Order: sequence, then C-alpha cells, then structure tokens
Amino acid sequence: MAKAKKKTVKAKPTQAATSYPSWLTDTRLHKIVLFFLSFFCYINTTSLDYALDDAIVIHDNMFTTDGVSGINGILTKDTFFGFFKEEGKAQLVAGGRYRPLSLVTFALEWELFSKKTGAENQPASQRGRPWISHLINTILFGGTVVLLYSVLLLLFNIQFSPTKAVIVALVTSVLFAVHPIHTEVVANIKGRDEILALMGSLAALYFTVRAKIADKWLFHLLAGIAFFLALMSKENAITFLAVVPLSLYFFTSTKIPKIISALGPYVVASALFLTIRFSILGVSIGEPPMELMNNPFLKIENNQWVPFSPAERSATITYTLGKYIQLLVFPHPLSHDYYPRQVDIMDWGDWQVLLSLLLYLGMIGYALWGLRKRDPVSYAILIFLATISIASNIVFPIGTNMSERLIFMPSLAFCLLVGVISHRLLARERLPLKTLVAILGIMVVLLSLKTITRNYAWKNNYKLFTTDIEVAPNSAKLRNATGGELVAQSQKPENQARKDNMLREALGHLEEAVRIHPTYKNAWLLKGNAHLYLKQYETAISAYQQSLNVDPNYTEASNNLGIAYTEAGQYYGEQVQDLPKALTYLQEAFRLRPNDFNTIRLLGVASGMTGNSAEAIRLFTKCTVLQPNNASAWFDLGVAYLNAQDEVNANEAFTKAKSIDPDIESKRRR
Repeated sequence: MAKAKKKTVKAKPTQAATSYPSWLTDTRLHKIVLFFLSFFCYINTTSLDYALDDAIVIHDNMFTTDGVSGINGILTKDTFFGFFKEEGKAQLVAGGRYRPLSLVTFALEWELFSKKTGAENQPASQRGRPWISHLINTILFGGTVVLLYSVLLLLFNIQFSPTKAVIVALVTSVLFAVHPIHTEVVANIKGRDEILALMGSLAALYFTVRAKIADKWLFHLLAGIAFFLALMSKENAITFLAVVPLSLYFFTSTKIPKIISALGPYVVASALFLTIRFSILGVSIGEPPMELMNNPFLKIENNQWVPFSPAERSATITYTLGKYIQLLVFPHPLSHDYYPRQVDIMDWGDWQVLLSLLLYLGMIGYALWGLRKRDPVSYAILIFLATISIASNIVFPIGTNMSERLIFMPSLAFCLLVGVISHRLLARERLPLKTLVAILGIMVVLLSLKTITRNYAWKNNYKLFTTDIEVAPNSAKLRNATGGELVAQSQKPENQARKDNMLREALGHLEEAVRIHPTYKNAWLLKGNAHLYLKQYETAISAYQQSLNVDPNYTEASNNLGIAYTEAGQYYGEQVQDLPKALTYLQEAFRLRPNDFNTIRLLGVASGMTGNSAEAIRLFTKCTVLQPNNASAWFDLGVAYLNAQDEVNANEAFTKAKSIDPDIESKRRR
C-alpha cells in the first residue's frame, strides 16, 4: 500500500517578514550613515584643547614631541617614560605600560602639524595642534563603528537571514556610535589607544571570518597583523583570544579543532607582543604599590596603609562591575574619575553589591544555558564578560577602581544585546517596525545630545575638573587635580582680580583631598603653594613639611619649602621688622637652597643689619660669584666692607659695580 503524501502547508508571511522598507537592507547606505552619525557626535571635539593625560602621551612627552626621531624611544621604553624621563617612575602602576602605537601616531602628527617657527619659547602644549588630533580621533571612531557593523553583518549572515543580520548589525552600531559612555575615549586624545585596540581587534575578527568563508590563508595573515597592531595599541586586545573562538563557535559550523587552529595567528601575534613587552618592561607584573592613587584597595589602620580584606576587595570589585552596567543602561552622570573614595570601601552587606552579584550570576547562568543552543544573547553576554575581565581588577590590579574608558570595548556587547532583542521583538511581532524605529530614534537623539554636550567638559583641564568635581566629590585625586588647576589658573594675568578667591577655593578642594588621603604628598605640596601665594607663610611651610614627611626625597616639596622660607624671611625682615625671626627663616632657606641668589642676598642683608659684617661679606661675595655681572651684588659687597671698616675692598667693590652699571649708586639710593 502506497504511503500517503504529506500535505505541505506554506506558512503565511508575517508582516515582520514582508513589510520592511528598502532602506533597511541598503548596507552601503547604512555604512555612510553610521560614519557620519559618529562624526556628527564628535566633530565638536575639534574645538577642544589638550586635557588630562594628553600631557603624558603628547605635549609633555619628550619622545612624542621629537616627532619621527622620537619613535625609537617610544618603541623601546615604557609608555610613560617619555613623560617622567627617569627609570622606575614610569612603572607607578604594577607591571608598567607598553602601548606604543598610539604614541607613534602622535609623534607623526607632531612632526607634520606642530608649530615649527616662532614657537620655540612657547610651552609644548601651545606648539601642538590639538584640533588635528581630535579630528583624527573622530575619524578613527567613525571607522570603528563602520567596521563593527561590517563584522556583525558578516557573522549574522552566516546562520541567520540577511534581514536579521542587518537589523542586529544596524541597531548595535547606531547605539555604539551615539552612546555617551564613549566620550572619554574619543574626546580625550589619549583615548586613541582604546580606539586603535578595538579597531585592530575587530579587523582581526573580520579577517578570520572571511578566511573561514573564502578559505584563503591571506586572511589569516591579515588577522594576525591586525591583532598584533591592536595589542601594540593596548593590552586589553588580548581578550579577543576568547572573542574570536566564541564568534566562530556561535556563528559558524567550524569544529573545535578547526577553531583552535584558526587561533594560530593570534597566538603568534600575542607571543611576539609579549616577547617585546617583557624585554622592555620585565617579566613580572610586580606587586601593587602601597600608594592609594595607584592602588585603590588600600585603607588606613593604626596610621598605616594596609590592603583591603578579601571580603572588602571582592565586594568593592563586584560593586564597580554593577556600576559599569548602570552606566551602560543609563549613562548619567558621567565622570572621568572614580578614584578613592568616590568608590568607597564596600562590604557584602551593601544592597548594591548584592544586586550586582545577582545580576552577574544571572548573566553567567543565562550565557551557559544558551551556549549549546548558540543563542546570540548568550554570545553577547560572554563577549561582555571576556572583554571586561581584564579591566575588572579580578585578573590583576589596574591601578584604579574603574573608568569609563575601560568599558569602551565591553560596551559593544551591551549594544549587541540591544540589537538582538530589537530583532526578536520584530520577528515575534511584539513590536511594529515603525514603533521600534520611533523608540530607537528617540534614544539616538537623547544619547547624541548627551554625547555632544558631554564633549565640552573635555575642553581643558580647568573645565573638566571643575565640571566633574560636582559628580565625584569624594575622589581624592579629582579634589587634588581641581585644587591644583585652580592654583595654576590663579596665577594667570587675566585672573588677578579673583586670584585670592580662586586660591581659597583651591584650598577647600585640597583640604578635602588630604582628609580622604592623609599621605597624599602632591596634595600637601599644592596646599603649600596655595598658602604661599596667599602669603600665609607658616601654613605653607607646615604643608610642605607634611609633604616631605610622606616622601623625604620629594624634590619639588623641598625646593618650594626653601622658597617659602625665603619669602617668610623677607616678609619678617622688611614688613614686620623682626630680624631674629627673619634670620631663622633665611637660614633654613639657605640650608635647603645654598645656591639661591635671592636667599643668600637677603641673608647677607639680615646679617649686616645685626652687625655680623664678616658673615655679610662672605654671603655677598658668594652672590658676586653666582652672578658676576650683577651690579647690585657688587654694591652690597662694598657696603658690607664699608661697615667692616675695610675701605680698600669697599672701593674695589663699588668700582666694579659702577663698571657694570654707572648709575648703580643713584639707583640704590632711590
């Protein structure tokens, strides 16, 4: 008996499958729109100056400002060596930093675009052209967004419909383009290392997938080169050693052995990078320093810094991981600084820590559940976990609690999650296309506005610090930076009318900095500077001494303490007429700065006024040695000899003074 044929029933096309407009599948149009959307969000950065760490990697870096001739130094030293200019100081953070590629691009820009004539006596920051660097960052970011779209399109096209691939890639890339969490990376020129690392990593993944499709060895070679350049930009690119096999597993039918073999170029690139890095920085990542600004997991007990307990450390890390997700979902308010104690010492009794733990446990559980089914949501979660791992402080200490720039690479996984969910809502007819477009349109407008306005906070250090201190008032580092910038700005001619008010405002921030971090030597130094400018000499001296108590070898504090003693001595001698106190301060100044002309001169005057002519002669003689063409020095020496009843030497000194300046006698009488 013949088997009855099964009747095939054709599924009725759903609205979601049949009514998509033509623009939704125009991938070339999408790439153009994505680039210009990214460009539009950041073109206003070309009006910004240098800010924050731009000094370290650009205008105060001796290698970068040497242009092409400095590239060898960039490639053979720690990334921060060109700024600190001495061995050891560059590795303030455990393990040091080796990220030469972005610095090479800065050196090339300096060679091509910095001011070469008429600017020799200007500060390096004024010789550079930050608008060009900002423009390049903007272009690179736009290119990264287009590359992200291309990679996702390629991946999702392998196993899913072209429509699904386009929707997921487009929504993901649009959200990535406008998300305000990226402002620190793009608006701060130094953030180019993050852009290049992600761009190189995505390019490597793109070439690997192309190699799988086209079966051409050239694409594997290109993947290895791209990945090596990504690693040379920033070490976090190494997380793509997990991203690439996950991508091949989720989106291709490649067997595990083939996936492992596809990692060959990545392993070679990683080995080459690590060999170069370790040959320059050493093999050990080192122990975390016992200084709060380079190790946030410290606390004071019995007047000593000690590490967090394991519970405190794990709770604080868990809290920051949750904070990252909060900023991805709702990016407000934003700050460039989350240093201690803006992120406080957390414990496992805090609801925010527990909520973060539950969230991550749920993410991990779902990711593992969807692994066998190759669920794209599972893929997005795993990519997020892989890329955030290196910045989490779990693997090794990174020197700070958290930073918005560190979420740049992981944020693409969050955007991908939104893209996948958007398609599911459409495919299951939970949401009409027009409604989804309207919702996304509103999101794009709001996020773009936030991005554009946030960019202006990066105008310069003064704007950045005074803006973000409102968001992160408990950060010792930001309090110190704000106070220091106010002190610096108070000395500019245009701020003379409000100089004292700015200094008092600076002191408020610096006092908070040392309250949070009592052994913050730079904050004590800046506090001393502010008091010195306010002519509060005793308080300035006390602040400098506190700085030296923290670090007896702190050259800047020692030098400034000497200046404070000199100015205090001059004040008590000339204004208060308290010669004993003046002498005490000037002698301390001389001990610290034995070759400072003004200190020696004032000490000579004070010695002469107290009748110690021999000491006055000795000191004024030293003045003439330090400045042999200074007529006043010779005239002072003549007066000292005259007071000692030595007319012969007095006349010789007066004659020498007049030979340098014939009007010296009348000038001194006035």
